[in-house]
Amino acid sequence: MAKKLLSFVIPCYRSAATIGSVVEELTQTVAARADEFDHEIVLVNDGSPDNTAEVIRGLCKEYPAIVFVDLSRNFGQHSALMAGFNHVQGDIVICLDDDGQTPACECFKLIDKVVEGYDLVFAEYPKRKQSWFRNMGSRFNTACNHFFYNQPKTLTANSYYACQRFVVDTALNYPNPFPYVTGLLFQSVSRYCNVPVTHRARMEGESGYNIKKLISLWFNGVTAFSIKPLRLASYVGWITAFIGFVFALATIIRKLFHPEMQAGWASTIAVMLVLGGVIISLMGIIGEYIGRIYMSINRYPQFVVRSVTRGAETHKENHHEDDACSLGA
Repeated sequence: MAKKLLSFVIPCYRSAATIGSVVEELTQTVAARADEFDHEIVLVNDGSPDNTAEVIRGLCKEYPAIVFVDLSRNFGQHSALMAGFNHVQGDIVICLDDDGQTPACECFKLIDKVVEGYDLVFAEYPKRKQSWFRNMGSRFNTACNHFFYNQPKTLTANSYYACQRFVVDTALNYPNPFPYVTGLLFQSVSRYCNVPVTHRARMEGESGYNIKKLISLWFNGVTAFSIKPLRLASYVGWITAFIGFVFALATIIRKLFHPEMQAGWASTIAVMLVLGGVIISLMGIIGEYIGRIYMSINRYPQFVVRSVTRGAETHKENHHEDDACSLGA
């Protein structure tokens, strides 16, 4: 029976101190089932400001299975994943984090489910070891996923998952900037599930996601795969117009029954401010869509690859250098 090739994709940002441990654990885990699987590890440096790139180059010399994709600047985690997807060769693709929170030693819990016939398998954490703010944000994001692009309510999505190769190939058909990988994966699957996995604390440092990046990621998912915000804007407009009509009608009736009643300038200004704020916010939603259309038409890049290094090639170069030295002696 032919071995299956596993492709592990890991976006790297400020992970100089952690990525070595993740790669080592991953390599040891796959080695235990080397009779069934071969593997490659695609490490994508997402414009990390520390020495992550240098660390990965060193790992390439130690691990032949590494493919190092170095991006020209920081494009974001999901763009880095898309860059990694462009270089995978495996039958099964597994995505995990660079900080050790997604335990590499439990990857076969996901892989075995894919081998059973599932298209997409997400890890599910009974207990998350992260701040209450991040937990609350994760719950909010999950609720939005259910509402905006009909993610099944029985499924929990996160950054640790495994899928069939065709799922990744379908996602790569998306050419536009600001990809939202979770939404892309759901476009082509019908068989999916969750698998309980341990959630670890970060090995070192803090999350690369601040509030601004989290909001930007949320907008990517909402505007790329759903027109529900536009429909919501329409509903808000109609509801606001109805409330305004009722308020105007009530004012006229009161004036008819109480002619001595003075018109209230304060209430008029308040209503104008509310209506103006609603209109501007709804225009902002529409503008967000128009802006993304504009950037797509102008072919704003998902990512730009500076270089690609394969660990096997590095080993081959080192081997030739050793031969040359021995011949020279």
